[in-house]
Amino acid sequence: MKLSTCIHCFFDQYLPRIKGVGENTTKAYRDAFTLFLPFAADHLSIEIESLRTEHLSCDLVLAFLDHLESDRTNIARTRNSRLATLKSFAKMIRLMYPDQRKLADTILSLPPKRIQKPLIGFLALEEILKVFERVELKKKQGLRDYAILHLLFDSGARASELATLNLDYFDPQKRTLAILGKGNRYRQIELSLRTTQLLSLYITKYRVTPKPLYRHRLFINQRGEELTRHGIHHLCQKYLRKALPPKRLKGLSAAHSFRHSCAVNMLCSGASVTDIKNHLGHENIDSTMVYLHLDLSRRREVQRKFIKYSQSTLAHDPKIEELIDWENKEETLAWLDSL
Repeated sequence: MKLSTCIHCFFDQYLPRIKGVGENTTKAYRDAFTLFLPFAADHLSIEIESLRTEHLSCDLVLAFLDHLESDRTNIARTRNSRLATLKSFAKMIRLMYPDQRKLADTILSLPPKRIQKPLIGFLALEEILKVFERVELKKKQGLRDYAILHLLFDSGARASELATLNLDYFDPQKRTLAILGKGNRYRQIELSLRTTQLLSLYITKYRVTPKPLYRHRLFINQRGEELTRHGIHHLCQKYLRKALPPKRLKGLSAAHSFRHSCAVNMLCSGASVTDIKNHLGHENIDSTMVYLHLDLSRRREVQRKFIKYSQSTLAHDPKIEELIDWENKEETLAWLDSL
């Protein structure tokens, strides 16, 4: 059987109709085959269109994985990601072409390479407060940024999840937020009082008028379009650089560090692993168990102060009051100019 026939079936039927994978997963699999097919053809000295399923073997796949590491200088994590693509392809062959089951089982038997897991880069509560303090509310997008940073820490949402939030996902009365995560799975979380009030204030007074195509999105950029995950990453990076020394920034993923910080804060507060898993939207509890390996000192006083801060109302926030005073001054100046 021609390999191209199986690949068309993989992308046209198996991934979208049988597995229902997301757009990002499809693109990742596409990129893997874009690398694998030219290598396989060159390795076997044949044309890409002449490749057949019979050409797939452990030797070919292992040679491809070695090529990724040696010639393309990919790290082991990337190598394992490409292998996962080929294993998914093998599962499709086993399901839809039973006569090729032996071939599929051979590829599925290949183990991933052991990798060294990096340390979890999270922010301590004192550092979170420093980041919040660096937001200049007098600036045009100040309150939007302030709300985003609070929401990132409170919800533990990924940057991509925050970028795709819609207005109707947020319920200020119940203080809940629905988040569409990986695998097109929704989860609903409860927000702190402060985050809820910040989001409500942003929506009612400071949200930029969006273009018609993006009117349903919660966070809008200065061009009236939806705020992308890259924009959120850049926003977090900007405030982290303002609040923390350069040495501390090493090992921190700008937006994802808030997600890790949320998990660590929940753990220190006594939340169960299951609660943290559901809050973060992990598919597998093994992803959550990594936080149990951290040696965390439970700084009770700092924890108590932060809980008090997150549950306080905006009326007690001098920065918000200062912002309101500044707006009143602007209105007064505008009135004077009109005389």
